[in-house]
Amino acid sequence: MRDHIRFYLGDTLYDLSGFSPTLTVLDWLREQRGRTGTKEGCNEGDCGACTVLVARLDGGPPDGPRLAWRAVNACIQFVSMLDGAQLFTVEDLRAPDGTLHPVQQAMVDLHGSQCGFCTPGFVMSMVAYRKQPGAVAEDGPIDDALAGNLCRCTGYAPIVRAMKQAMAAGSDRFDAQAAAIADRLSALRDGQTVNISGPAARLTIPADADALAATLLADPEATIVAGATDVGLWVTKGLRTLPHVVAIGQVPDLKRLDRTADGLRIGAAVTYEDARDALAGLLPDAGEIVRRIGSTQVRNAGTVCGNIANGSPIGDGPPVFIAAGATLHLRRGDVRRNMPLEDYFLAYGQQDRQPGEFVEGVTIPALRQGQVFRAYKVSKRFDQDISALLGAFALTLDDAGTITDARIAFGGMAATPRRARATEEALRGHPWSEATLQAARAAIATDFAPISDMRASDWYRRTVAANLLTRLFAETAPGARRPETRLAGRSEAAIHA
Repeated sequence: MRDHIRFYLGDTLYDLSGFSPTLTVLDWLREQRGRTGTKEGCNEGDCGACTVLVARLDGGPPDGPRLAWRAVNACIQFVSMLDGAQLFTVEDLRAPDGTLHPVQQAMVDLHGSQCGFCTPGFVMSMVAYRKQPGAVAEDGPIDDALAGNLCRCTGYAPIVRAMKQAMAAGSDRFDAQAAAIADRLSALRDGQTVNISGPAARLTIPADADALAATLLADPEATIVAGATDVGLWVTKGLRTLPHVVAIGQVPDLKRLDRTADGLRIGAAVTYEDARDALAGLLPDAGEIVRRIGSTQVRNAGTVCGNIANGSPIGDGPPVFIAAGATLHLRRGDVRRNMPLEDYFLAYGQQDRQPGEFVEGVTIPALRQGQVFRAYKVSKRFDQDISALLGAFALTLDDAGTITDARIAFGGMAATPRRARATEEALRGHPWSEATLQAARAAIATDFAPISDMRASDWYRRTVAANLLTRLFAETAPGARRPETRLAGRSEAAIHA
């Protein structure tokens, strides 16, 4: 067992102990290391002014570990989550001889900085994007990469031009150091549990799932933190104190992503970004839904199972997985149990999880023969917005076009993510026709009694939920007209034609 965390800031190794487990990376950088290039803007993971770059070794046998570079929001990341990583800030980009990083030089050349407050965060996101496998100098992918960085001066056009120039600039100083960085991070891997006790709080980083289970049996009231994209706001906005933080984001056996002939099992520490391609390959529309969860920085930290475990009624993942028929895996000590995902959500803020029990993973089955799947998110903005509602639909059709089974789930329509059972019943056993559609539209009004809030009114949610059924019909019914219902993948000229 280790009583300190170890990580690199730039090229300097830090061994830290005796700190608060909820000390944020942003506060540590600015207040204790004097790294004021990293800015505090919203302090809730939305604006990106605090973006930093974290390098880690990911994976293992059979392919071996690989060096992964991720942009994250320092304001809602805890220092305790840096164990085993190398952290870079904007101060690390310039070469010792004063040469600017290609991204910095491009921002200068193309006037990408205006007031300058947001610039360090943009630069770090741009550096991270350059390091992603398959990154291309095209507007769409660049816009996605920078969606988590906001500029009040509206300087987006020159910033995107700067990103394209930087993409053509070749290697940077970190490329030459990649082998050395991988070696130093490998040396930090000791497989030990970390336990740091202070006068007011305690931090545990379990070495594996068995250590996690033992920790939670001993202290069922401990707060589990995976990506801190939710818990971080408890601290920065809610000003909560957490007596015992258990950080699971790097537990190896919870980071597994296993694709089988039967479906996909996602471990509790798998981030949305790491699961995105696998989900997109499993369920139509799942990749697009994940694309719109938060931002790159949020998806790089937030986990699929964390979004489930916290039980938010507007989480975008659970309705998709419920409609697909997902199974949740829970563990308490050595006892494991499985349940249909929809049964986990009992009421607002209440989940079927016993003291000391934790979510170990979720399994999403592959689509069956004749099954069609669609998911639609409705929000005021495309990027970085909470859903007004999200509908997910799985229909099974026989060769005659009759609906033999239906699973429909919504988020934002009730106190929990919930199935639309009356609507399902109105569909089963009927041909997927205009008459069946109208019966389903009428039934959905009886399934939910949504609230009115700042995101949408009761009337709006009811109306849009019914309209999503019409969209589903237009896209999937045998012999339907198949009108164009999607903007994704279409050029700007085609959209405005």
